Amino acid sequence: MPDDQAARDREITVSRLIAAGRPAVFRAFTEARHLDRWWGPNGFSNTTHSFEFRAGGSWSFTMHGPDGTDYPNHIEWLAVEPPERIELRHGEKPNDPDAFVSTVLFEEAEGGTRVTLRTVFPTREQRDRAVADFHAIEGGQQTLDSLAAYVAAEISEEERS
Repeated sequence: MPDDQAARDREITVSRLIAAGRPAVFRAFTEARHLDRWWGPNGFSNTTHSFEFRAGGSWSFTMHGPDGTDYPNHIEWLAVEPPERIELRHGEKPNDPDAFVSTVLFEEAEGGTRVTLRTVFPTREQRDRAVADFHAIEGGQQTLDSLAAYVAAEISEEERS
């Protein structure tokens, strides 16, 4: 993922401290049965159609909005470096020309794991539209809040440390 100044006007970054160790937080990304339960903003749910968590693999799923609208999604896992980093391309379908690239970092921190989600859109206009029309910043924060709640409730205390 580009880390140069030119990408700054096309990116969104959100971060959250999660009260669990890196392996446990990373594990919540590794299986559809986990992701289906926490991925997405408040009120959304997911149905997975296919899932292969590895670099070059993909996750095809439908996000169901609280108003009943279905949103097709396709994620290609570009890099998987347990338990430190995941890079992915996220669009509506395979080879989506409007797909964006996200990097998820899992950093050890006092009190748990700092998860940082950095997303870079193909253009500034696409980023601005995601922020204005789809509330991407709030949605990203809600998604990380959902991850934290899921890890706290569903992953045993022994596994969280």
